[in-house]
Amino acid sequence: MYEFLHRPTSRAGWWPSPHSHVLSARDLVRPIHPTWLGITKQGRVAVLTNYHEDTCAKAVGKYSRGEVVNSWLASPPDSAQTTQEFVNQWTANGELANIGGFNLVCGNVMEPLAIMASRASETEPIPWIADKPGQTVGLSNTDYDDRSWPKVEQGEDALVDAIAGHVQNQESEDALIERLLDVLSLDTLPRLNNNAGVQEYIPHLSQSVFIPPIGCDKQARDEAELPARQDKREESPVLPSTPEGTPNRAYLEGLYATQKQTVILVGFDGRVRFFERTLYDDDAQPVSTEARDRSFEFRIEK
Repeated sequence: MYEFLHRPTSRAGWWPSPHSHVLSARDLVRPIHPTWLGITKQGRVAVLTNYHEDTCAKAVGKYSRGEVVNSWLASPPDSAQTTQEFVNQWTANGELANIGGFNLVCGNVMEPLAIMASRASETEPIPWIADKPGQTVGLSNTDYDDRSWPKVEQGEDALVDAIAGHVQNQESEDALIERLLDVLSLDTLPRLNNNAGVQEYIPHLSQSVFIPPIGCDKQARDEAELPARQDKREESPVLPSTPEGTPNRAYLEGLYATQKQTVILVGFDGRVRFFERTLYDDDAQPVSTEARDRSFEFRIEK
């Protein structure tokens, strides 16, 4: 996940009651504390990517994209709603017009997953993936079938190589996770001049899986007068949203980079390993090696 580094997010963890079956990190700026990636004890999974826009301002909608993710993951554990019914509900209710563009992979583990695209027309069929063994699919910030982004094919190829190397060397699960983190750390972003801001880098983000810190940090905390943090608690103080519901502009400035990397492994026996690495804190400072990782294990409840 790459984002403006001063935008507060929580570390991954189980949500409080009544949604204690949901595991994810969360955006602490929006009042509903939405997420972009998560899984439940019942095996519901969702992964969201923002749709690429030519300016940062165009990427922000009245409502959070994460509201869509929350509505899937936070459904009651005994909900009988199918993936198809969920997708149909959102594509038919007209609310997507108030949300920034996105792609959402959603469904149940060990079943085919749907890709819901907010910019797709109503007549376009919903793509389904993970419907056959050995399938590798890269999805980024453009249309599912857009193969023009170098990072997509680069990531797919690197993932195939990582899994093949793991199998060939009969490595441990932890070693596989490190290989997958290496895939998420592939940095092929062209370097612009030292004064280049995030806006100048936007056309180049399609070229690299990993985004190192870009932009300028001087305006984010000082000029916006963000409240000083009293400690290093996970839930940083946040500024109020605008009357229209969009995040305060202070969180849409400053350094921009890959902030979190997440790996989810699911075994045929229903065992899940959820691993999150946080690279930067809300002050845009690197997180120490000792403190950056969180790992969770559980079995799918059916």
